[in-house]
Amino acid sequence: MPDVHRTVDAAWKLESAKIVASLTRMVRDVGLAEELAQDALVAALEQWPVSGVPDNPGAWLTTTAKRRAVDHLRRTQRLERKQGQLAHELGQQQSPDERQDPEQDDVLRLLFISCHPVLPTAARAALTLRLLGGLTAGEIARAFLLPETAIVQRIAGAKRTLASQRVPFELPEGDRLAERLSSVLEVIYLIFNEGYSATSGDDLMRPGLCLEALRLGRLLAELAPQEAEVHALVALMEVQASRSAARTGPSGEPVPLHEQNRGRWDQLLIRRGFTAMLRARESGGRPGPYMLQAAIAVCHAQARRAEDTDWAQIAALYEALARVLPTPVVRLNRAVAVGMARGPQAGLELVDSLVADPVLRDYHLLPSVRGDLLARLDRLGEARVEFRRAASLTRNAAERAFLERRADELAAPGPSGLVLGQAAHDFLTRDDLDAATSRSYGQTLGRLCRTLGDQLPLASLTADQVTRVFATAWGEAAASTWNRHRSAVRSFGAWASLGDLAAGLDRRAETRPRARPLDPAQLDALWRLPDLPLREETLWRLLHESGAGVKAVLSLNVEDLELDDRRARSGGVWVLWRSQTARLLPRLLADRTRGPVFLSDRRPGPGRTPGEAELCPDTGRRRLSYERSEYLFKQATKGLDPARDGYTLRRLKPR
Repeated sequence: MPDVHRTVDAAWKLESAKIVASLTRMVRDVGLAEELAQDALVAALEQWPVSGVPDNPGAWLTTTAKRRAVDHLRRTQRLERKQGQLAHELGQQQSPDERQDPEQDDVLRLLFISCHPVLPTAARAALTLRLLGGLTAGEIARAFLLPETAIVQRIAGAKRTLASQRVPFELPEGDRLAERLSSVLEVIYLIFNEGYSATSGDDLMRPGLCLEALRLGRLLAELAPQEAEVHALVALMEVQASRSAARTGPSGEPVPLHEQNRGRWDQLLIRRGFTAMLRARESGGRPGPYMLQAAIAVCHAQARRAEDTDWAQIAALYEALARVLPTPVVRLNRAVAVGMARGPQAGLELVDSLVADPVLRDYHLLPSVRGDLLARLDRLGEARVEFRRAASLTRNAAERAFLERRADELAAPGPSGLVLGQAAHDFLTRDDLDAATSRSYGQTLGRLCRTLGDQLPLASLTADQVTRVFATAWGEAAASTWNRHRSAVRSFGAWASLGDLAAGLDRRAETRPRARPLDPAQLDALWRLPDLPLREETLWRLLHESGAGVKAVLSLNVEDLELDDRRARSGGVWVLWRSQTARLLPRLLADRTRGPVFLSDRRPGPGRTPGEAELCPDTGRRRLSYERSEYLFKQATKGLDPARDGYTLRRLKPR
């Protein structure tokens, strides 16, 4: 039995993409196509242990799935003229040569539809691994260290979007091909990068994702043999994957490129990368971003020793790449190459020009690179602060330990006096700050610590540094948000006797335009959202039916409610509601008789215990905050908002 199951699993991994692709061509619905393919998989699990494994498992799965597709088309009485043709095609015995081109076209169409730009990037990656990789939701969840339910929802949402947008099952042509191919390559490289340098978790790498990305890249290279960028991406991934065994030490710690044992690099993968690079060059055309990145990887692979690396050539390639792909990350990598080719001071100047870029504000490699350049310039105290800051920003445990060790190894005196992180903690834990103010101030000081480093000596903190942080973090924020953070930093500066840290920050004039109420169609779409949580639906109905302010409704306590009269006292005003709220409120309250009506999802941590009035005596949970309820509403309504920003709670007020 286990052998049969392994055979079914292997056949599914090999054939699922072709099966789902050919079914999608038949039924024109990728979600339905996958369901039909899964039916065939279930049939194999039921029948093969009894009847034995067929001689051609892939053909058996394909035939069974197509029969189910024909049955579905007949049952729903769609495409009547095509039924006879489909049944006829199913019964024909085609040679492998005759089937090859249609199958390849179908798989290529499936790859393009799973990476369609109408889907969010994360959904594209999950759907591609599901449809093209044959991975289960559980396998994808384990690979990305996410709950399985999140992956299931992500994949289901992607299928719904493709269906609602009526994305055609076709190969794009002309200019659209280049645009769509770029999306496909982006998804494959995203999967590879998540495996090569995991963003979170305990391990530096997730080899399974690297292998899946390589398999998808090689498949795409077979399906689109004339596309130079496809071969270039394959070359890039092959060469990078060749270093996998040398990238980690005995305890799983990262080993920098210049310290790696190059004898452990996989020469077969390097040769395959060089071959793919030759095919990319033979395809002609101007070098694209993957071609230039592959050329950089080839330069590294050609150097037998780290000191033989042609850094001048790599810096030149990065300069060309920055012109084609002028992203902050590319410019940061260029700074590394320049620092190696022309000296650390030249590299540091380029890095410092990127410090104010919002894209890099929480990117741990920015302070990591800066720390390395500072260490090479013997500015060890500053370097240690940067490595500590980099360690605090990364979510990968192996990288965090590596960066902490680099900071510890620097023979530099520790910061004298109080540091920013400790000062922020002392300021926020004062007895005279209420919970709401502490949370608000904590957002401001948390951003200062993440941007400047919590080991920054407090005495060295200046108004100019604060101004740069504000420009990066809140330059485009609403006036009220800007002013709130400005007030917080002024209070902190006065408490720490640092003077006016907001000296370079002008107060902004606040204007609050009246929110336009949701129209009946928008409200109807809101109430029809599937699986609405009881708490959210009750809150939204109460806000809409009462017309009361959000803060007034969130401040309600169970003992304030007069359920029979459908009203409650909030401050000096009455909050009134109608039948829908009256239907939901008793279910929300259950048996509670005291405490806030609307509660947070979990109990507060031991260091953030609010006042008694903010806690439910029965559950220990705190009152739902305005910020959290606003966030949840925006997230829930992003799909309804044409701007994809989500609605604000104020728009629930009736006209």
